[in-house]
Amino acid sequence: MLAPPLNVLRLSLHPQGLAPRIANLGGWRHHVLERLRVQMDGSGDPVLAELLAELSTYPAPPAPKETGGHSLLAVPLELRLPDSDQVMRFISTTTLFSTATSVTLSELALECFYPADAETRAALMQQQARDVR
Repeated sequence: MLAPPLNVLRLSLHPQGLAPRIANLGGWRHHVLERLRVQMDGSGDPVLAELLAELSTYPAPPAPKETGGHSLLAVPLELRLPDSDQVMRFISTTTLFSTATSVTLSELALECFYPADAETRAALMQQQARDVR
């Protein structure tokens, strides 16, 4: 999984990757697969179709019946910290760069994660302070 070319979607949903630490794996997986399906439908890229087929085979709990008011725009990612009961919650936004005039930006996706609650923000600030020292 870590060999180039690294794929973050594969790494995040694979059972030997980040998946065991994702507290809301069913909902997060549903979000990732739906976003990938939209991207694949828009581009017709066979590589994305292969990736979607692969990721769909990874085990995960079912997605919740209701989204709790979340849309594809902002789905929370809940990560369990190692050796802790603490769960850090993030919202993510994704920007897709696809332009016919720039092959270098074609199919580039940028996903940004932001703290979804005060506890996560405080934990990140504490970690940043430790890293600066």
